[in-house]
Amino acid sequence: MSALLIIVSGAVVSYILIYYTVFRGGRCKSRVNLKGKTAIVTGANTGIGKTTALDLAQRGARVILACRNKEKAEAAAYDIRRETGNTDVLFMHLDLASLKSVQNFAETFLKTEPRLDLLINNAGLMGPGKTEEGFGMTFGVNHLGHFLLTMLLLDRLKATGQSRVINVSALLHRLGSLDFNILNTHKDVVTGESSWHCFRAYCHSKLCNVLFTRELATRLEGTSVTCYSLHPGVIATELGRNMGVLMWLLMLPFYKLFFLDPEAGAQTTLHCALQEGLEPLSGRYFSSCALQEVSPAARDDALAKKLWEVSERLCGLS
Repeated sequence: MSALLIIVSGAVVSYILIYYTVFRGGRCKSRVNLKGKTAIVTGANTGIGKTTALDLAQRGARVILACRNKEKAEAAAYDIRRETGNTDVLFMHLDLASLKSVQNFAETFLKTEPRLDLLINNAGLMGPGKTEEGFGMTFGVNHLGHFLLTMLLLDRLKATGQSRVINVSALLHRLGSLDFNILNTHKDVVTGESSWHCFRAYCHSKLCNVLFTRELATRLEGTSVTCYSLHPGVIATELGRNMGVLMWLLMLPFYKLFFLDPEAGAQTTLHCALQEGLEPLSGRYFSSCALQEVSPAARDDALAKKLWEVSERLCGLS
């Protein structure tokens, strides 16, 4: 009995050490006040997006919850207003799986909002399906929709001054790659929709996030707008709601044992959005509220430039 107790105790201690040293991550230490500032957070009706929006609202920002599901987003906005006392929290419809919806969102925002200080491209998914324009769902939502959104709002970001674009990527970008031949023939970064293909598409889309940030920083040189990509940590959110049953069952034990809660998962996003003095690091990648290196593919400037040009063409911007 004592031997079993020792084994169990050792396992618990090991788990706690691993959780807090590897998975727990850093904390955003900024105390900046955002009164008079405006922020957009995509996918802000749940998970780290909602937690990010809540923190920004607590700091006094006007926060736009850019979401597809009106009912969930309005409920989230109500929760945030009630908890923070900030009445400047509202929902605007945005379906990143529709480039037309992205255009409509941008038109509405530009007509009604005079400034944009923070654009937080947070929304993401992993799953099969096609966007309205026939792109692979994961690629279309995680990269292409956010690319177009950023392009359409870039002038407002520049006009506001000292603005930031935050792209939520993932550590799995290290497993990503890009084959433009597949993208041209399949309108996707993978050739199928199995659970394995969905996982690969997610990795590829997260690489796109890092490459997009890198090229965006290059093109923003000389302006007052900066941009950052990040790994939020391994988060227990609704990211995999579109995954197949088999993939979900395989992931469930890891969700329960190691994944962070949304409050912990939002910290690096908030760090990139709020921490003073990050401007010289525009285009770089963060994890656990600290600067991190990226994969060799994510440092490929030629690849980043080509992705930008292809994305412009796919979005009808060129």
